Amino acid sequence: MKRFLLPLLAALILPLAAFAEKPPIVTSTSTTSSISLAQHLRATGAVKYSAYWCPHCHDQNQLFGKKAAAQLNNIECAPDGENSQAELCKEKGISGFPSWEINGTIDSGVKSLEELADLSGYSGNRDF
Repeated sequence: MKRFLLPLLAALILPLAAFAEKPPIVTSTSTTSSISLAQHLRATGAVKYSAYWCPHCHDQNQLFGKKAAAQLNNIECAPDGENSQAELCKEKGISGFPSWEINGTIDSGVKSLEELADLSGYSGNRDF
């Protein structure tokens, strides 16, 4: 009986992953500075916690632009989101989106690129 139940369960559950929700497409253009900031944030371990359905998260990505936003270390917190890490978000106490974890501190809300640069110790060009 187990031989039949496990494949049946797998056949029923695995296709659900194909229906995971994705965030809206970022349409703004990145600048050299926003790409550099995104690379700095990733290199220093900064994390952006977000949910695909969150309009503020999309606004945050639009500030970076398409290329830079793709380089951020983004954690999906919505349980039905693509590559969801909802349990990690719960463990971290994430309650608002987007939330940034920079240098061990979690702070919620959309941040200007200038503010993210200040919070992370970014010393590159700030022509955002």
